[in-house]
Amino acid sequence: MSYFLKQSCKAFVAPFEVRLIKEKNENKEILTVVQPDICVICDGNKIDARGCIGSPDCIIEILSPATAKKDYNEKFNLYQENGVKEYWIVNPDANVIDNYILDENGHYQQQELFAQSQLVHPHLFPDLEIDLKWVFKK
Repeated sequence: MSYFLKQSCKAFVAPFEVRLIKEKNENKEILTVVQPDICVICDGNKIDARGCIGSPDCIIEILSPATAKKDYNEKFNLYQENGVKEYWIVNPDANVIDNYILDENGHYQQQELFAQSQLVHPHLFPDLEIDLKWVFKK
């Protein structure tokens, strides 16, 4: 998280409310409220006292047996439809991360499956290096 101290982007951890909106004319209608495990927001105008209004740039969900189906199905589709640019699904049991990037047509494309021994550079933050040995340390 210290990486973001030098950036215009800010990282937030749960509990942090993200209110996804549908824009109609000049009015904004909130459709869904979620609390991602981690989210990164680069547009400071989206941050208010209650959390985020609109789509974060990046969302990271950490799987548990109770949330796996929801993270891979409901949230995957929800984040894709709302324009979240990068979506990571972290599986701590398998020590892997699924990395999805929103393409120019608004569909997620899986970039790669990151494994425990890798150094990872997120698509949106290529100068950020994450050592997965540290992430998956038991």
